[in-house]
Amino acid sequence: MSFPRPERVQPLTLAEVVEALGPDAARLVDPSTGSVAVTGVSLDTATVRPGDLWAALPGARVHGADFVAAAAGAGAVAVLTDADGVSRIAAKGVDLPLVEVAGPRSRLGEVSAAIYDSAAAMPTMFGITGTNGKTTIAYLMVSALEALGRTTGLIGTIETRVGEERIKSVRTTPETTDLHALLSVMGERGVDDCVMEVSSHALTLHRVDEVVYDVALFTNLSQDHLDFHLTMEDYFQAKAGLFTPQRSRHGVVCIDDEWGYRLAAQAGVPVTTVTSRLDVEADWVVRGDPREPDLTLSSADEVLHLRSALPGDFNRVNTAMAAVALMLSGIAPDDVAEAVLTRPEVPGRMELVLPSDTARPDVEDLPTALVDFAHTPDAVGAVLSALRLQTNGLLVVVLGAGGSRDPGKRPGMGAAAAAHADVVIVTDDNPRDEEPEVIRAAVADGVWPRSRARLENVPGRATAIERAVEIACESGPGATVAVLGKGHEQGQEVRGEVRDHDDRVVLRAALDHRSVTG
Repeated sequence: MSFPRPERVQPLTLAEVVEALGPDAARLVDPSTGSVAVTGVSLDTATVRPGDLWAALPGARVHGADFVAAAAGAGAVAVLTDADGVSRIAAKGVDLPLVEVAGPRSRLGEVSAAIYDSAAAMPTMFGITGTNGKTTIAYLMVSALEALGRTTGLIGTIETRVGEERIKSVRTTPETTDLHALLSVMGERGVDDCVMEVSSHALTLHRVDEVVYDVALFTNLSQDHLDFHLTMEDYFQAKAGLFTPQRSRHGVVCIDDEWGYRLAAQAGVPVTTVTSRLDVEADWVVRGDPREPDLTLSSADEVLHLRSALPGDFNRVNTAMAAVALMLSGIAPDDVAEAVLTRPEVPGRMELVLPSDTARPDVEDLPTALVDFAHTPDAVGAVLSALRLQTNGLLVVVLGAGGSRDPGKRPGMGAAAAAHADVVIVTDDNPRDEEPEVIRAAVADGVWPRSRARLENVPGRATAIERAVEIACESGPGATVAVLGKGHEQGQEVRGEVRDHDDRVVLRAALDHRSVTG
């Protein structure tokens, strides 16, 4: 995946790179190469362009320096690496100027910001972190900003946008080399505001270094990514790092959970708090019937009447968070209230799936069908509790859990599904390098203690979706089918192979089949 780069870059010499890093921290292995000029920076040989400074970083299994020949062949004119990388490159006999620095990953943000001069015309920056809700809030904010006539950028799980240009994302937050190039491009193209999802991985791995967000948002925290962070405390502290003067100027923190309450107390920047709980004091309080889209957002001296464009009580909080962040950026409350009425298109988030021919007379007899990215216990519970309120008939859920990722959350996902659904169909998500039946069994373990729900263990995700539609159709009118876990994803990873799969396509085909066969 190649991100756009700015058209106008003032070359930086290697001597200037060392100066930017600090001569005490960095050195030119050969001082005579100080005049070599670089026009870009990359840490992946697949994205190196002629004129690049290539970052050869140490990894868990291999060192980037081992691929220096490929980088040189792609046009890299110099290498940024550590002492081990210098030795490895010398052993390979590749003659490129070398800048040596301890911990090169932690210094790559400084290098990227200097080379691309990303701070020169940086848009107003919004950064959103938390376990659930990041993508939805990002799209809510972008759609509201665009309704106000502003040119926007978006960087997140689903896609990256620079004005009208759209690029499919490969991770929630890009590497710092790509990020600073993107921000420089946004400056060139007159982007007013950039809304970013900021993952805990990005904060830990220095992907957002040298970016200071005008407004940082925290949604919530629940179990996820513990294969990377190991403990919830580590996970929390990674998120909390966004709310320091080095990374943000003002915070918006939802204090509906204990993690938000802790963050609001320890943040190193001014924080505005938001809650939907009536037993908690906050700067802004969300009130209203959770079954209705209308809500009030009130502070000590202001009341906003808002409407959530997306279903679910959690989306009312998401709407409130977006509104508060927009007001903190200087937009008038009345303008915010009108702008958030715009319904965003959020792929794979409570996304309604309709049959191909909605004009068929039997379509009204089909179940309501939707797809959502929910893949944590809290997210599964939030989505299904919202659907439970809106479902008059049977609520059927299809879900699995990803392999090689945080196995501890799997029973909790099953339990959350069983707490709200009538039928839980446990199936495969992205098994990756694990045996699918082992993952399914772990999710099912959370369902068994819940006598209310009927459990089916169905191998093969497409088969499970078809089975869910079959059950819902046979149950009578008013049923709902919710397919959870993959959302917008268009592939399924099995043993290193990504196979074509889109829950929305499969679900639509199952609805089409039922409307034909009855």
